[in-house]
Amino acid sequence: MSDRVRERRLEAVGLGGRLLEGPGAELVAAAGRLEAADAPILDPGLHAADVAHAIVLVEAGVLPREVGSRLIRQLLALRQVPLAARQADPRLGDAFANREAWLAERDAEAAGWLCAGRARREGTTTAYHIAVRDRLLTFAETLVGTGSAIVGLAETHVQTLMPDYTYLQQAQPTTLGHYLLGFVYPVLRDLDRLQGCYARTNLSPAGVGSVNGTRWPIDRDRLAALLGFDGLTTHARDAMWQADQPLEVMGVVTAALLNLDRLAEDLQVWATNEFDLIELSERHVRGSMVMPQKKNPYALTFVRGVASATIGRLAAAATLGRTPSGQMDNRIFAYGEVPRALDLANETARLMGAVVAGLAVNRELMSRRAREGWAQATDLAEAVVVETGLDYRAAHRVVGRAIRLAKERGLTPATLSPALLDEAASELVGRPLGFERRTIAEAMDPARGVAARRGPGGAAPAAVREMIAECRARLAAGKGWGEEAAARLRNAAAALEASAQQLAAPGTTTATREASGSSIS
Repeated sequence: MSDRVRERRLEAVGLGGRLLEGPGAELVAAAGRLEAADAPILDPGLHAADVAHAIVLVEAGVLPREVGSRLIRQLLALRQVPLAARQADPRLGDAFANREAWLAERDAEAAGWLCAGRARREGTTTAYHIAVRDRLLTFAETLVGTGSAIVGLAETHVQTLMPDYTYLQQAQPTTLGHYLLGFVYPVLRDLDRLQGCYARTNLSPAGVGSVNGTRWPIDRDRLAALLGFDGLTTHARDAMWQADQPLEVMGVVTAALLNLDRLAEDLQVWATNEFDLIELSERHVRGSMVMPQKKNPYALTFVRGVASATIGRLAAAATLGRTPSGQMDNRIFAYGEVPRALDLANETARLMGAVVAGLAVNRELMSRRAREGWAQATDLAEAVVVETGLDYRAAHRVVGRAIRLAKERGLTPATLSPALLDEAASELVGRPLGFERRTIAEAMDPARGVAARRGPGGAAPAAVREMIAECRARLAAGKGWGEEAAARLRNAAAALEASAQQLAAPGTTTATREASGSSIS
């Protein structure tokens, strides 16, 4: 290694000037390895940020065009080297320092301009925003797919009767379609939250220089456009130290996974022999190594485990934000943890969509449970109010007592008699009700009960179909938003590439600086 290369490598970690000694082995093993491990996540965004920075410096007349052309050529060459062939050296620290060291070995003068007018944290923070925004779009696309899978299953089961459960107790009659849509609307809210989070993430910190701006004539709007950002994080200090941004992303991820976790837990219960309402595809289970009869719902337990782990990451994001306003180093954890959390959440949501699409539903048993249980008790109490004029609380007590008596005597909903209802009413309100058997049978018919719930959001087939149409339309809108945002990023990347190729082309060797804005005042 030449003296000049060694010097540039020292400078890459801040040595040769204020510092004369390299990092200790303990620091390298702890912080250095952590930062170096994030290089694969940050490198694509760092490449874009470095190229855009070089272009803007050249356009401002700050960076001589000939040197800028060399720098951009080296950056384009660096992009072609697989990360496996240039693994980040933890002795150099983060991905930014490793990239600068690689460039310095090939063209020290050109590499020396990478930090002109910006701190390493500006480049790294910009790369972090790029990494997160790309993953937010991917997560949105996956959530649309998962929501669509749930809607598809709901549409198949608009009229599949089942008892709804609260506290794992039969509550009221419903349909599987209506039940499933209760998890689609949270997905729609997740998409709304995600779009807002994306809008705030896709604001550019590039060009701020450091905590108080830069004296270099850097066009921040031009940088933002080259990098595909929709606007600027205006305040320089805020751009470098946003504690709320990782917290917001983790909040969005946690909310989305908790919604899927609730569905996964229900399905895990329903898949037991005791409930036996659904069966998972064998693609989403694991056999026991000891107990040959078992089909463990591993996919569902994985979803639930990821949701639990993400709550911990959310708490970590909040805790790491509790620092003095000028303490940046806590962000080294967010740089890797937040993108990784998004990657895991994306795969987990995709898995959950596949689980739903592969479910086998025991329709007959669902319907039988709805008819054999006492989930229609509310309907019967309401019929008592309508037929007799009793207030609802009194009717509630009468029906509750009648059900208690029926269970004590081994009766079922189908064998609940007018005489038993009169017995309960005489005991509690002092007179019989005089119900006909037909009235009781109609009130205890789960299909009639479901059909009567016709209001917006109700379980009646027409109301469910209206919700299905609404959900499909909103999911399509979410998909369209994601596609448009991704197209804008692709167009910006193409424009950045074209500008880079133009400046890197041979013949762009004018060494003079433009008179306007070429000096720091």
